[in-house]
Amino acid sequence: MRRAIWITTSLFLACSSYAIGRQASQRPPKTVTPQTYTPEQIQAGQVRFSSQCGFCHGRDAAGGETGPDLTRSVLVAQDVRGDMILPVVRGGRLDKGMPSFDLSEADLSAMVAYIHDQKAKAELQGGNRRSVNAADLQTGNADAGKVYFDGAGGCAKCHTVRGDLAGIGMRFQGLALLERMLHPSATGRSPSPPILTVMLATGEIISGAQVVRDEFTITLKDASGTNRTWAAADVKLIVYDPLSAHFEQLGKYTDADMHNVHAYLQTLR
Repeated sequence: MRRAIWITTSLFLACSSYAIGRQASQRPPKTVTPQTYTPEQIQAGQVRFSSQCGFCHGRDAAGGETGPDLTRSVLVAQDVRGDMILPVVRGGRLDKGMPSFDLSEADLSAMVAYIHDQKAKAELQGGNRRSVNAADLQTGNADAGKVYFDGAGGCAKCHTVRGDLAGIGMRFQGLALLERMLHPSATGRSPSPPILTVMLATGEIISGAQVVRDEFTITLKDASGTNRTWAAADVKLIVYDPLSAHFEQLGKYTDADMHNVHAYLQTLR
């Protein structure tokens, strides 16, 4: 069964509130303005948050290997119905490896509801982080993983086993390999920003690295190093982001697919 709306087992182990050797012993900061949301909003937010944000922040918003624990975030504690959360979601934090997200107002509001609900639960429960059992990652079938890699997964469109993936099973193992597979920008280095190509009404075309992109504004750094800004409604935009396929894949994997591809990558030695 496809699990597109729920973060899957391996991803949960790799990127949710699991963190090897770390403990969250302090209680989260208290919410400044307590807020209530309907069960329907919270449920819808859980689905959207898991598919869009769970790979870094954990499906329970309690943090992962690359994204902070939002239930212990001062920003979330001070947020009032998204007034502080939404600018971060829309604009991203590229210096920290977080992309911007172009989502509907309904989806964004639902995600805010879910984050605040998880925050409220964390304030009541406190608790500690859990640890990863590496054996849980070793359940896949490498042959099935190769079939998915070459076929339905589309991985072979960008990667080759004799090129960029040569020997990856020797360089990375277990959780480190799974993290690399699911979220390759989480390597300790700031990822390269997407390349934007803007077409003006005059027909002029300008390309450069993304600086800011949201529903209102587009800013890029052109070939001369100058920041150029336009109203989003006034231009045509093409975005090239080599990591976008990995983000999209997170909503397509089944449990079996994820474990199988992980098993296959381990054979590339």
